[in-house]
Amino acid sequence: MKTTRTKAKAKDDKDARKLVAQNKKARHDYEVLDTFECGLVLTGTEVKSLRQGRASLVDGFAQIDNGEVWLHNVHIPEYAQGTWTNHAARRKRKLLLHRGEIDKLTGKLQETGFTLVPLQLYFYRGRAKVELALARGKKEYDKRQTLREKQDRRETDRAMSAARRRQRTSG
Repeated sequence: MKTTRTKAKAKDDKDARKLVAQNKKARHDYEVLDTFECGLVLTGTEVKSLRQGRASLVDGFAQIDNGEVWLHNVHIPEYAQGTWTNHAARRKRKLLLHRGEIDKLTGKLQETGFTLVPLQLYFYRGRAKVELALARGKKEYDKRQTLREKQDRRETDRAMSAARRRQRTSG
């Protein structure tokens, strides 16, 4: 028996995000104030390498030069089947944002302590996108406080679920 897929289901599959890389440490090291979805200007071999799920955002950051946003230090390894047309792994890549967003970022970045950090690299509707965060660096005591709050929240959730379990079994 042959099954057919509806158009709605096909559209949902097409709209889904396919995560390539994530910078988990960024949320630990920085206080994220705002996020932006940016397009990327890539070469063919970079796209092929990303489709294989190979990238690293660990040392990545973005800067604004002459009204354009550039992504630095993001590692997209060379495509294995590439020839002489292969790309440099850590080249700077142009990000695509609306003029109003760039102006807003320019104003914020002139204040001290703010930086642009990539959080995720993914495909959305077949296009490579970067989730860029306007962030402020955390101090060491802020990081400890965040970890303590997270641990306290986890312990209270655990205690509440145990109390609910006891209540269900006794009643």
